[in-house]
Amino acid sequence: MSSDAKSPTPPAASVVERNKAVLGELPFADRGDFADADRGFIATIPEATVLTASGHQAWSQKQYAFIDDGPAPDSVNPSLWRIAQLNRRHGLFEVREGVYQVRGLDIANMTLVEGKTGVIVIDTLTCVEAARAGLALYRAHRGDRPVTAVIYTHTHVDHFGGVKGVVDEADVKAGKISVVAPNLFMEHAVSENVIAGPAMLRRSTYQFGPLLPAGPRGQVDAGLGKTTARGTVSLIAPTDLIMHTGDHRLIDGLEFIFQMAPNSEAPAEMHMYIPALKTLNMAENATHLFHNLLPFRGAEVRDPLAWSGYINEAIEMFGEAEAMVGQHHWPVWGREKIRDYLAKQRDLYKYVHDQTLRLMNHGMTASEIAEEIKLPAALAQVWQNRDYYGAVKHNVKAIYQRYLGWYDANPANLDGLPPVEAARKYVAYMGGADAVMARAREDFEKGEYRWVAEVMNRVVFADPTNGEARELCAAAYDQLGYLAEASTWRNAYLFGAHELRNGPAKIHRAAFPPDVASALSAGSFFDTLGIRLNGPKADGKRIVVNWSFTDTNEKYVLNLENSALTYVAGRNAEKADAALTLERATLTKVMQQKTTFPEAIGAGLVKIGGDPSKLLELFGLFDTFELGFAIVEP
Repeated sequence: MSSDAKSPTPPAASVVERNKAVLGELPFADRGDFADADRGFIATIPEATVLTASGHQAWSQKQYAFIDDGPAPDSVNPSLWRIAQLNRRHGLFEVREGVYQVRGLDIANMTLVEGKTGVIVIDTLTCVEAARAGLALYRAHRGDRPVTAVIYTHTHVDHFGGVKGVVDEADVKAGKISVVAPNLFMEHAVSENVIAGPAMLRRSTYQFGPLLPAGPRGQVDAGLGKTTARGTVSLIAPTDLIMHTGDHRLIDGLEFIFQMAPNSEAPAEMHMYIPALKTLNMAENATHLFHNLLPFRGAEVRDPLAWSGYINEAIEMFGEAEAMVGQHHWPVWGREKIRDYLAKQRDLYKYVHDQTLRLMNHGMTASEIAEEIKLPAALAQVWQNRDYYGAVKHNVKAIYQRYLGWYDANPANLDGLPPVEAARKYVAYMGGADAVMARAREDFEKGEYRWVAEVMNRVVFADPTNGEARELCAAAYDQLGYLAEASTWRNAYLFGAHELRNGPAKIHRAAFPPDVASALSAGSFFDTLGIRLNGPKADGKRIVVNWSFTDTNEKYVLNLENSALTYVAGRNAEKADAALTLERATLTKVMQQKTTFPEAIGAGLVKIGGDPSKLLELFGLFDTFELGFAIVEP
């Protein structure tokens, strides 16, 4: 963030009053979560700071020193401030004898279970550096126990990316250490963010706010934790896949019972219970908040009906649990408390799903349902169901999308004008930009920030050079951010305001981490090429290229026809315009952006057969994606 960046506006009087009112609407006197978040604390490292080998900061909580256990600043919703305080806790914690967690050294948790001969690591954080620091902290206080197994609960990078910080891949390949994961783990772990990766990366800057300065008028939290880590991502393929609910494994002398939960918070996810320790691990399906059914960054809409069902099944299967941990946040202790906690999470997802479908079948649209649905007090007045990451309004719209899609059946919305053209028409109909801004300033003073943001967004899209319109729109975003209970909403509003004032953020192009790139199938790589193909430029062209990978003995035919790029696996075409022969490792380097195809050809790493001009012609048809594309302006 530039030191000369323009600052946000202070909270308006109406925002201050609204945030104060929150204190009387929710049970702030209940400090049980604070006691639980501190329970079992053993030790930590200063400011939870973790550095890479080059001295780059992979993770730190130093920038959150402004968050104390005092009252919320006027510019932060007190409920959001509460979770921001709780997520400030960091270090090594004892859950119960034999079960430990490292929390606050990354956005996710590392759970460590002591077995007969060593320690079993459940989830390995986002990056190698954080995982290594977490394991070192554990060993400093529990002894230099060897890691005997790793378990991945699901397919998101903050749960597997640090694996090489806790185990050596050579030991895994030699069979000394097992890596356990749910079925289809690798397929989803390496592909979920590939096809739409550039767009997801750009949108994630709005979801998590990593480029916002931390502070009372900036980023304070990310709901599941403080923010996202920026270290070295690694991946080791599982050696043991869990296929069915009820599957058992004996791992380092301890029995684990697994419950499959696919298409819940992740496409491949599982829970587990350790009978000897009476400990239940719910992965990321029962956290101390309402989770996202559709992340701001983008993803396939998650299934809240299945999600609720898995929680219900866990209640039935593991009712003997005396401690429940998740891979975010702090544990829950006691059979009755665990049962109550899970039941309220179960009913949260079920209620929002069912009520959305009820109103949908009455003919209401997504935006109408989002305004209508309010949680009953039995669900709304418990902290674990609050809108810190997902939100009722946001999740209602996700459910609508899952069942009916984007179209609300009103023909006026079937083929509306694109944003810029529509904005110019709206502004003209409303009497021009000056007239719109005059009315918007009046509404701003009334505290009608949602409407001001909507109309000023139109003015900005009609004329992005209008500095007054940009600032008024940004000011409305500021106030909406200060009011937001959801960390994701606050981050989106405040980062949108920042970019209106300072222009789109400069985002460095991200390469595939080496382990992810090597795990990605060649077919998935060809799919990404298809996404990059500029269809209009390819019109009328017909090119066939054979691909042969000498180290894996894989063969492919890549076919450009009808402005679409397709491929066939398992053979080469008898008649092809050109042929490429290379090692799979060379393709991995290209995906990592360590080299390009022309450079690899020049270095002799790729052999060309047939007509080289056809290859040049094909490679000239691919777009390059810029990660700083505009969002709050055209």
